[in-house]
Amino acid sequence: CINMLTVSTSQTQTTAITSIKGGLQEGKRVIIIGRILPDDNRLHVNLQCGSDSKADIALHINPHYENDSAHVMYNTYKNGTWGSEQSTPDSPFVKDKLLFSWQHDYEHHIPITQVNTISVDENIKLEFIATTVKHMIIQFLHITPDKNIVIYGIPNPDCKSIAINLRHRYGVAFHYQCRFEENAVVRNTHENGSWGPEEKSEGIPFMQGQFFQAKISCKAEQYDVSVNGQQAHTYKHCFTKLEDIDVVEVCGDLQLFSVEA
Repeated sequence: CINMLTVSTSQTQTTAITSIKGGLQEGKRVIIIGRILPDDNRLHVNLQCGSDSKADIALHINPHYENDSAHVMYNTYKNGTWGSEQSTPDSPFVKDKLLFSWQHDYEHHIPITQVNTISVDENIKLEFIATTVKHMIIQFLHITPDKNIVIYGIPNPDCKSIAINLRHRYGVAFHYQCRFEENAVVRNTHENGSWGPEEKSEGIPFMQGQFFQAKISCKAEQYDVSVNGQQAHTYKHCFTKLEDIDVVEVCGDLQLFSVEA
């Protein structure tokens, strides 16, 4: 299931603490979506052993933006004492922008099975925290022009296909499928028991094993699809009764974190 925390934020500070259902385990991912506010110089993200203010912290991530010098500090807090800090010479976190691809390795100093809480504090506009995954989500919605549908996930390393369907009672208004083995994206509509003419183009905007944010924007004449902020495809409406679309379906070889509509 999805364990997701949605937080209302002020323009100056965000604080969120949420539990990790079942605790942290090898192979489990923690996804935090948010933006560092433009005028702020520090924030921290903690993976910790409980919600108490004195709880051990297995991983403390602390970006700094001071004196025009951006860097990130990493540390562990155990038995009331901080360990030796690790620091990067720069910061991959860009203020007021989402981050989609970055990696840093940090050796375990506390067993990961003791980690059961995420704390995000100070100067970040938090959108959600997701700690577990699901391969398919069906969410009811009401489509109107200018409606946005936002999907967060990670294609599996051996992903062969990802499909997004905007459905109505009798068919599929918009079918968007990435076929990794063909390196192609297909767009189509299913009405009256049959598929329409297929639109197919080379190149896939998703990368296997890489986190993505995909957005489908419903316009008056077409759907616009963007991935990680970059325009990917458009598809002219073949099914025009947008108000009848009531389901978004995401399925395939992926770890799915959230569908917002």
